[in-house]
Amino acid sequence: MKRLFLLRHAKSAWDDPALRDRDRPLAPRGRKAAKRVARWAKKHGVRPQLVVCSSAVRAQQTLQRLLPGLGEPEVWVEVTLYAAGVETLLARIRALPDEADEAMLIGHNPGLMEVLLLLAAPGELRERAAVNVPTGALAELEVDVERWADVAPGEARLTEFVVPRELT
Repeated sequence: MKRLFLLRHAKSAWDDPALRDRDRPLAPRGRKAAKRVARWAKKHGVRPQLVVCSSAVRAQQTLQRLLPGLGEPEVWVEVTLYAAGVETLLARIRALPDEADEAMLIGHNPGLMEVLLLLAAPGELRERAAVNVPTGALAELEVDVERWADVAPGEARLTEFVVPRELT
């Protein structure tokens, strides 16, 4: 079995119009939300062996707030995850190294929400995610495969869907 965590970066700041989109940092609200998700992840034993993160500043800053509680995962920062669509994200998931039974992708909507909905089997949590995957949301998917290449649409169990504003 493989476990995949999909994390949408936390809320970014929009106060400097001169910054390129990929260079926008986390807003104060985003920093707080990322800390809440980090506490939840640590408490619930989220320990991916590999984290693949978008190269956007806000995604990397989200990762830095979670990293201390994730154990000691290998971290790859990839430009291709910035604004990646569902096809790119699915291909990236299928290309994950099979040695990693647990992996995390940190990225952006709409692609992250689309790949989550593509992979997740029908159920209450999927219905909730279909409404919105807000900034800072973390989804946990379990897939009954031995190889990441075998991940198929609709076959993952969405076992957790964590939204920062619902955490204390």
